[in-house]
Amino acid sequence: MTQGIVTPQTQALAEGKLSREELKALMQRSDGPALRHLALWVLVLAGTTTLITLAWNSWLIWPAMFLQGIVLVHHFSLQHECVHYTVFRTRKLNNIVGQICGLIILLPHRFFRYEHCDHHTYTQLDGKDPELIPMPKSYGEYLLYLSAIPYWKTKFNEVSRHAMGRLSDAEKRFIPKEEHAAMFRDARIILGIYALIFAGMAVTGWWGLIWYWIIPLFLGEPVMRFIRMTEHVGRPTVAQMSKNTRTNLVSAPWRFLCWNMNYHAEHHYVPLVPYHTLPRLHKKLRDHIHVEPGGYLGAHRDIIRQIQEAQA
Repeated sequence: MTQGIVTPQTQALAEGKLSREELKALMQRSDGPALRHLALWVLVLAGTTTLITLAWNSWLIWPAMFLQGIVLVHHFSLQHECVHYTVFRTRKLNNIVGQICGLIILLPHRFFRYEHCDHHTYTQLDGKDPELIPMPKSYGEYLLYLSAIPYWKTKFNEVSRHAMGRLSDAEKRFIPKEEHAAMFRDARIILGIYALIFAGMAVTGWWGLIWYWIIPLFLGEPVMRFIRMTEHVGRPTVAQMSKNTRTNLVSAPWRFLCWNMNYHAEHHYVPLVPYHTLPRLHKKLRDHIHVEPGGYLGAHRDIIRQIQEAQA
């Protein structure tokens, strides 16, 4: 596996628009931006946690848990950056933070790293891209995906299979044989930690994590599904990155939550560029990629338009 997930193709594409000096400067890693980002992240999470506490005996606990859930599911964005080893300067720190994020959202870090490598290698290629989200054929399929029901069904099945020592044929394609045992161990560890957490709540009689973590996670996941669709769904299923990926121009709060992954086409051009320099890369590549000025809503308007045209 190529650590950092960069290929000669993406390197050549990027260098066609950037000088080697510019590219080298953009790829410089630093702990500072991530540590400042994480400090604010913890404050935001503390704020949403406080809202749940204040609304404990009120119906307002539900919108408070929804806000908490939006923050929790965005640990995926941080984990994604750690998979690329671009959040921090050292691989060890990227792995530690990535594993913590994976524990929060039930996504074993090692598995995600190998799966995501194939996503970058075969972006939007049907039958090859393991993270490909199919274009919905109807409004029903569109809403079903947004409900996150298929996502959780796949995730529970995936982790439980791995814990039992089984991989699907598709997974065997992108996970090296020498890593199979480690993959199984990771799934067992994460499920074991979950079991200990629930056992601890049962023994103490304090079930607070259900309200601070579990329910918010389920409430927030449809938001992550809504965002994940904007990256590739509705774009051509071809290898050209200028066509198969969207960049979405969104407001600062969303950029903060998604660790600049709204600059998704830029990220696919040069996966080794750290999240905090993606806005600079965007200025260099914006005339050579597909940019959605309407942001996430604009991307979904495009998806819905394509569903309408298909059904006409």
